[in-house]
Amino acid sequence: MIDKLNIVKQRYDEVNDLIIQPDIISDQKRYVELTKEYKDLKDLMVERDKYIELTDNIAEAEEIIADGSDAEMVDMAKMQLEEAKEELPALEEKIRMMLVPKDPEDAKNAVVEVRAGTGGDEASIFAGDIYKMLTKYCESKGWSVSTVDFSEGTNGGFKEIQFEVSGEDVYGTLKYEAGVHRVQRVPQTETQGRVHTSAATVMVFPEAEEFDVQIDPKDVRIDYFCSSGPGGQSVNTTYSAVRLTHEPTGIVAQCQDQKSQHKNKEKAFKVLRSRLYDMELAKKQEEDAAKRGSMVTSGDRSAKIRTYNYPQGRVTDHRINLTLYDLQNIINGDIQKIIDELKLVANTEKLKEASDSL
Repeated sequence: MIDKLNIVKQRYDEVNDLIIQPDIISDQKRYVELTKEYKDLKDLMVERDKYIELTDNIAEAEEIIADGSDAEMVDMAKMQLEEAKEELPALEEKIRMMLVPKDPEDAKNAVVEVRAGTGGDEASIFAGDIYKMLTKYCESKGWSVSTVDFSEGTNGGFKEIQFEVSGEDVYGTLKYEAGVHRVQRVPQTETQGRVHTSAATVMVFPEAEEFDVQIDPKDVRIDYFCSSGPGGQSVNTTYSAVRLTHEPTGIVAQCQDQKSQHKNKEKAFKVLRSRLYDMELAKKQEEDAAKRGSMVTSGDRSAKIRTYNYPQGRVTDHRINLTLYDLQNIINGDIQKIIDELKLVANTEKLKEASDSL
């Protein structure tokens, strides 16, 4: 392991030198990539120092015990050896996980879209519940959430809602929420007390920087319209809402959250860039997932990923067959334990793949 860590140390020193070079600083894309890499490598260097200290302690203790000339020192060395040997396996496992290659997109911010699926009004209400679950989770992480566009359901919730999330490793975390979420419960609109099944789809795009995707302005049709509120009525009389249509792909992005037409246009372009970037990324993910036979990192948006069963108070994540009887806390945003399990499975797959390729 120390050989691998020494190779990483060489790269850390190299990146440390590169990020202060004027030609790197002037190349925005390269500079952003290198500063993100530097941060990851710095975290690994902290663990490398711990590892060296621990292995040095083991070697020193073994030397004292082998010498055996000072009984008191031998007793202390035995204690030191026992403690260090207890700590070492957990530290090695942590370092192994940190050595797993990260997806470069993971550090990006994200654009999230929640859409009501089958199930009429109840699906819109459930889409609203999923939106609240995700935003409460984001707030608990200290991330900032900003609405881009929404269309409200006739009985509450949303037919669809789009929002941006900014913070640390946002896409790398929220990508595990992408897919079809299914609910089994008695809807508010049900008079007979029967359990219905409805669904909502979550899409998560890595937020693309301007240098990630080049958009030719000639390819984009821009339409301005009045922002609309519940029931479709106009909430202002100025044409501040913006709809962008990327004609080569047919992708549409719109924003009506801000009062300023300029700010709405800026946000809509951000969403359009992210959608185009995600289109390319989805192809790559499908190829990678097919190679690995992985369920967790699949780009398949039609996959049913999770069921929320209200009569049983149960949440089941179908990708890893994880069932938790903690529905109320989960729907209130406590989804960290599910994400941790999914990350663990994904990283274990990557680790195995890295080992197989050696």
